[in-house]
Amino acid sequence: MKWTEQQIPRQDGRVAVVTGANTGLGFETARRLAERGASVVLAVRDTEKGRLAAARINGDVSVRELDLASLESVRAAAAGLRATHPRIDLLINNAGVMYVPRQTTRDGFELQFGTNHLGHFALTGLLLDLLLPVPGSRVVIVSSNGHRIRGAIHFDDLQWDRSYGRVAAYGQSKLANLMFTYELQRRLAAHGTTVAVAAHPGISNTELPRNVPAVVRRPLTWIAPVITQPATAGALPTLRAATDPSVLGGQYYGPDGLAEARGYPRLVTSSPDSYDVSVQQRLWAVSEDLTGVRFPVGRVAVTA
Repeated sequence: MKWTEQQIPRQDGRVAVVTGANTGLGFETARRLAERGASVVLAVRDTEKGRLAAARINGDVSVRELDLASLESVRAAAAGLRATHPRIDLLINNAGVMYVPRQTTRDGFELQFGTNHLGHFALTGLLLDLLLPVPGSRVVIVSSNGHRIRGAIHFDDLQWDRSYGRVAAYGQSKLANLMFTYELQRRLAAHGTTVAVAAHPGISNTELPRNVPAVVRRPLTWIAPVITQPATAGALPTLRAATDPSVLGGQYYGPDGLAEARGYPRLVTSSPDSYDVSVQQRLWAVSEDLTGVRFPVGRVAVTA
């Protein structure tokens, strides 16, 4: 059976925080949750664009400033959310950057790793205690099939100081998203309420690939209608991960079409490297050190 937006259950009384929700996949995710009755917070870097997006959504929608490339902003956003929302049901870590030229965040992290992984890692840690007491609460982390393309965690050069490849750096950040999901779920399982789930949108027609080099972007525009899907479809794996009652913690959802490029959302698997527990745990420890954020859920011993 194909899972569509018609199968999203009512979300009345639930609070959802969606990062990067002023456009593309985040906007479609927020829109559908609000239309199903959720109180949705658009956590966005540009609040003016956020307000314009909120005006296009029917439902209870608010805007919160969040720049994932600044730990100061992440902490301020978390503090603001804590002041206005005593509970959170859904935290959807959707925002991201892709294939950008070499840049750093305000804290000196390589921009893709700092935004896509470390910013969301910190935000989740700072908000998690608002989800833990809430039955059925979920953390949904949006990854990408890009985690398979030169994806590896380069502990010897996480910030790409020695050499930089935008494709490999993106692959590292998206692989980190998955490893974070799996390690977080392992820690959450002992609490029995909140779960962590991952999703990817396939190849969706959004603003995200705007930094793809022109030599690649031009031919892509010719074949885009064949290989891509609209943001409305690309958001479905995230929405299923966030709302389908049959979803289990630690699962990963993506399109059911050829190479998971487009289609209806189904349960998929990630690369073999993403399931390496020792790397997951090492990445977690490094991420805590880099962000200064400690989670209210402890490490779980894993036996061979």
